[in-house]
Amino acid sequence: MVERPETPLLDTVATPEDLRKLKPEQLRQLADELRSEMISTVGSTGGHLGSGLGVVELTTAIHYVFNTPADRLIWDVGHQAYPHKILTGRRDRIRTLRQGGGLSGFTKRSESEYDPFGAAHSSTSISAALGFAVANKLKDAPGKAIAVIGDGAMSAGMAYEAMNNAEQAGNRLVVILNDNDMSIAPPVGGLSAYLARMVSSSEYLGLRSLASKFARKLSRRVHSGLEKAEEYARGMATGGTLFEELGFYYVGPIDGHNLDHLIPVLENVRDSEQGPILVHVVTQKGKGYAPAENSADKYHGVAKFDVVTGEQKKSAGGPPNYQNVFGETLGKLADSDPRICAITAAMPSGTGVDKFAKAHPDRAFDVGIAEQHAVTFAAGLAAQGMRPFCAIYSTFLQRAFDQVVHDVCIQNLPVRFAIDRAGLVGADGATHAGSFDITYLATLPNMVVMAAADEAELVHMTYTAAQHDSGPIAFRYPRGAGTGVALPEKPELLEIGKGRLVREGSKIALLSLGTRLAEALKAADVLEAKGLSTTVADLRFAKPLDTALIDKLMRTHEVVVTVEEGAIGGLGAHVLTHASDEGLTDSGPKIRTMRLPDLFQDHDAPEKQYDEAGLNAPQIVDTVLKALRHNSAGVEEARA
Repeated sequence: MVERPETPLLDTVATPEDLRKLKPEQLRQLADELRSEMISTVGSTGGHLGSGLGVVELTTAIHYVFNTPADRLIWDVGHQAYPHKILTGRRDRIRTLRQGGGLSGFTKRSESEYDPFGAAHSSTSISAALGFAVANKLKDAPGKAIAVIGDGAMSAGMAYEAMNNAEQAGNRLVVILNDNDMSIAPPVGGLSAYLARMVSSSEYLGLRSLASKFARKLSRRVHSGLEKAEEYARGMATGGTLFEELGFYYVGPIDGHNLDHLIPVLENVRDSEQGPILVHVVTQKGKGYAPAENSADKYHGVAKFDVVTGEQKKSAGGPPNYQNVFGETLGKLADSDPRICAITAAMPSGTGVDKFAKAHPDRAFDVGIAEQHAVTFAAGLAAQGMRPFCAIYSTFLQRAFDQVVHDVCIQNLPVRFAIDRAGLVGADGATHAGSFDITYLATLPNMVVMAAADEAELVHMTYTAAQHDSGPIAFRYPRGAGTGVALPEKPELLEIGKGRLVREGSKIALLSLGTRLAEALKAADVLEAKGLSTTVADLRFAKPLDTALIDKLMRTHEVVVTVEEGAIGGLGAHVLTHASDEGLTDSGPKIRTMRLPDLFQDHDAPEKQYDEAGLNAPQIVDTVLKALRHNSAGVEEARA
């Protein structure tokens, strides 16, 4: 008789409630199955792999020990939340990850009750968890808040701001420091596991509390001496003095892949009356999948890949990515200009700064997840005569808006902002979309704002920014590959505030900013076929505007349409304001502005996102034709 294969444990676990029915000795098998499921999933969808592989056991242990979702589990950034999604009722949809209509690549409140707080930007988890914990305390409601934050995210000041205020949460707050780079911890093993269990045990905590009460009855000097002795004794054995100073009870370090170590420590923490508590867990990014373990970035973000070989299915050849064009161009400029520096906030490869760093390592600075510091650091460099380029994603630069205003623009310092991931970004969705930079930068006095229409224009703008010493200047460019235009052998110095005519006509004028230029040219072909002579201008600058060019086109064309991949308040708003100020709207052309819609767009393929936003060629044509019909109706009405 042939034995039927045993049902995988993962098939019996739809929710954490099912997980908590398992015996502790079954958890190792479940974790192994969970890791295999995640590798298989990301192999077919692409996404973030290494981070999730590193927290498989930790995810299993947290959901096994704590009463989620009543206990609120908050993941920092969200890259590592794929195993969490599989265990919390979303396994049947996990292969829709990062696809249109499918699961988000990050935690998302609208997606599941097990996602109490949305995450994608780093270092927010402790602040949010503190809010949940204090709310429960004020309402006298049960439930703890657990924040899982990586050691990389601890480079952001916001994490320490939260920890500095965490004492008021008491034992309702648990912070798990996921140290996956060995940047803090010594090697862990049996001794550290024993110490972690000991210092988190109720017996030790009770004894410590009793000793503290006794010490308070002694003189202040003796009391203070005992406190320091106890602190240093535990600090020497386990580390964590910094966290103790911030008001946390420190436990660790412990092996984040050893469930026999994790479970009892987390149970002690769960049942503790002390708090807040920080549990220091050491993990390995990419754990359990050899290609990820052996990769320099541990397969942090991957395209679809072959699960057996680990080979990623990336398209071969094609135009270079914008960030690489920027990094290589800046490196060449720095060969002859020792004043040029490059600064990034934990994204060297994503911004192309890694290309610059290979040629000029002493002038490349990765400041960690600290955008505010990056901007003010650049301001200091500029004030001392250097030419700093602050290369930050559009969505992350939002975090440093005050520093851009206060430390750069008010002082009119020549900081160069290279703004990557401008516009819509596809699978990463709303949290990573560069929708607002034109709007929030073009409102600032002294700021110059450029947008590259293609990779050749990016070369020109990088060079122009390097030569611009009279104040701050920003240039934006999208994610991904360029358009395929030939790169110039020698960059061109652009005249500040001057656009260019790409195509000349007489009836319709399309004013494009950024990479919608290609769609504007397609729309012009369609309009020409309909007998509508069309001008296409690449304005290049959102600020200062090329008012001479705009005035000329408005006086000579019947319909003027602005097209930009940014939110309301950007180029279109500035063109309308100028036209109103100059009286060009009184009896001039019909003016229409095309921009991103006033909503946060969900993740999808970029071309579908722009179609939904109404910024592709067919929608440009439709906008022009509607304006013409409206104009014709107005003329007929006036005649009548």
